[in-house]
Amino acid sequence: MVRPESEERKSSRRKWRWGWALGAIVAVLLATAASSRTPSKIYTHLLHNAKNCDCTNPRKYTGIVEDCCCDYETVDSLNGEVLHPLLQELVTTPFFRYFKVKLWCDCPFWLDDGMCRLRDCSVCECPENEFPEPFKKLFQRGLSSDDLICQEGKPQAAVDRTIDSKAFRGWVEIDNPWTNDDETDNAEMTYVNLQLNPERYTGYVGLSARRIWDAIYTENCPKYPSGEFCQEKRVLYKLISGLHSSISIHIAADYLLDESTNLWGQNLELMYDRVLRFPDHVRNLYFTYLFVLRAVTKAADYLEQAEYDTGNPTEDLKTQSLMRQLVYHPKLRAACPLPFDEAKLWQGGSGPELKQQIQKQFKNISALMDCVGCEKCRLWGKLQVLGLGTALKILFSVDGKDKLEQPLQLQHNEVIALTNLLNRLSESVRFVHEMGPAAERIMEVSTNSPTGQLHMWKKLWHSIFGARSAAFR
Repeated sequence: MVRPESEERKSSRRKWRWGWALGAIVAVLLATAASSRTPSKIYTHLLHNAKNCDCTNPRKYTGIVEDCCCDYETVDSLNGEVLHPLLQELVTTPFFRYFKVKLWCDCPFWLDDGMCRLRDCSVCECPENEFPEPFKKLFQRGLSSDDLICQEGKPQAAVDRTIDSKAFRGWVEIDNPWTNDDETDNAEMTYVNLQLNPERYTGYVGLSARRIWDAIYTENCPKYPSGEFCQEKRVLYKLISGLHSSISIHIAADYLLDESTNLWGQNLELMYDRVLRFPDHVRNLYFTYLFVLRAVTKAADYLEQAEYDTGNPTEDLKTQSLMRQLVYHPKLRAACPLPFDEAKLWQGGSGPELKQQIQKQFKNISALMDCVGCEKCRLWGKLQVLGLGTALKILFSVDGKDKLEQPLQLQHNEVIALTNLLNRLSESVRFVHEMGPAAERIMEVSTNSPTGQLHMWKKLWHSIFGARSAAFR
């Protein structure tokens, strides 16, 4: 008769098995690392081979973008030939260069303990002589001489300084019903030159960063089972997912590869891990791009007639010309006249109630931006969420006949956020289209290399020991 095994003996056997597994993993990791070349050399070799591969690579994404009215091929073509070049030039003009933002807000949901490892996390603010005269009296948080060091050695810091009291005239100050910030409370605003504060890797990682996205997805736009996912809720989820993908792509596209030498470049492995290996993430990026593009084209008359007066006639005429080209470009109107059809939403008796519910959820997402522990991440989070809120405001202030229920009114900060968001999404779509295939080939090749095997074992270690292992985070 077999005796039941004692708990002490079971525990001893489990410890032995885990000890053996741990020893085996460590041995393989050490052997793999010892036999491999330096990661940077292997990565460079793989990138060179991927870029120069002459094999044919069929398109991975084809057909109509889900819930939209344009196909992937048309989006990539229009973005590369028309939209991306125009947007890149437009966001550097004096009017679209500056963004008004609250950077000093307490988190309304929890005590913020987020910390950044890098100096690049901080925001370089505008000195008083750089922004319009009428705004100086509202600028209550002056800069010390040390704060201006961040502009030294940067050619883009030499911005236009001829802006006078006519800047931004003719624009209203009115709150956006979709966002949390009170944009009329200028006493707490500061002005930031976006050209000096690019969206890039900042070192903002860990629990604080994950808690933001967890709160956004689990509490405000959960991914429902397909049978319970109405179109309106699906739109909100896809917008946030697409924005998340775009942010991840910009982090990977401008990444600190070597902190000791301050070497920056593209981290295609990160882009693959966060975006490319998830087809839904890529599809949602394209969806968000078309959604925001639809808002811009719908507000075409308003944006074309708006005053972009900064006191510099040459630059102001250029800004208005670029905006006119963007919203009325014949190629865009011919190939993709209706990027997204918003008239299909809010139908039926529950439409108004559902709209209020989703509006409340998006306002909560907007409020969560005050909980971001990284100053530069908070800047771009607030700008892009305001841009999405502006797109929602434009598209969903209409009736089924595509006529405005009331005259559209936008404040200059909303237009700045909307345009810069469209540019961010355009850059992400272009990066995925041009570098996505190379990144995927690199990952395919690297799995067979010593470095790829090392990476695989790191992932295995992390899957077993989780957050307890700081070495492989």
